[in-house]
Amino acid sequence: MRERSPAATIDPTMTNGTGPAMSTAEAERPQDGYALGRTPQEYERLRAQARIWESATGRLFDQVALAPGASCLDAGCGPGETMRLMAQRVGTSGQVTGVDVDASLGAQAIAMLHDAGHRQCDFARVDLTAGEPVPGAPFELVYARLLLYHLPQRVTVLKRLWDAVAPGGHLLVQDYDLDGTGALPPLESLDEWLRVVVGAFSTARCDVRVGARLPQLFAQAGIGTPDGTDVAGRLEPFADAQRMFTAVFRSVLPAAIAHGITTEQRAAASLSELAHDAQRFPDRPTLWPLMIGAWKRKPAPAASSGHPVPGRVAR
Repeated sequence: MRERSPAATIDPTMTNGTGPAMSTAEAERPQDGYALGRTPQEYERLRAQARIWESATGRLFDQVALAPGASCLDAGCGPGETMRLMAQRVGTSGQVTGVDVDASLGAQAIAMLHDAGHRQCDFARVDLTAGEPVPGAPFELVYARLLLYHLPQRVTVLKRLWDAVAPGGHLLVQDYDLDGTGALPPLESLDEWLRVVVGAFSTARCDVRVGARLPQLFAQAGIGTPDGTDVAGRLEPFADAQRMFTAVFRSVLPAAIAHGITTEQRAAASLSELAHDAQRFPDRPTLWPLMIGAWKRKPAPAASSGHPVPGRVAR
């Protein structure tokens, strides 16, 4: 699940669940270690997903007091929707930098942002797992959503993000926890969905419960105990949520087939069952993955004079 390019991931907008099954050609598309696709359809799905979680992220921007004039980094910025939120908060006197491994998606993000008048935004292709420098560091806010989910080097990347935080600034991370995802009462079609999706992500060395592990990861990275945590959820009737489940299933299906987790025939049957259950049980309560956040303020050095301490988040 990636939002950013990475960040992943689950959204309800891309299919009604009644379309054709995944073709052999789609199932054989090359894999690069990332469980989801890098296609125009996937990019649009990521944009829609980001908008779904906009209020949950905005609430945490309030929590860390993101203010006009601040400098921000969106790590794994993907289609730039969170950069837009940041730009609206920091205004023309602030600065928003996005980094991602997907240069094509980053270019689209910057074009969208500049067309909307957010000229304070820029983008750089950076692989955070490769030790590449982060341009513009340090920042008063370093943010990542649905990034650590995809990265086996979670602790190393978290250390790099913390290093990019200015004294007095904040590190803020949001990520998914898939445990508990499903309908009440349970549905066999969702059990199969979970088996395939978790299997596909696991073969890509994703951590489907990384959101719940954020405090532990902060400690392992030497950051310390988070100053606070937050849990956001989304509960929908199954007829609505089924569109999200179907979209994610289709996105991970090439990886799932390539690793023998399912077959084209079995996947077609799974998609049919999801659609059928949406008709039979349209009002059944269904829980999305939880979006869990954690944040930490980096201590600011004591000022030895009347001069302001550089890098402090405006309050």
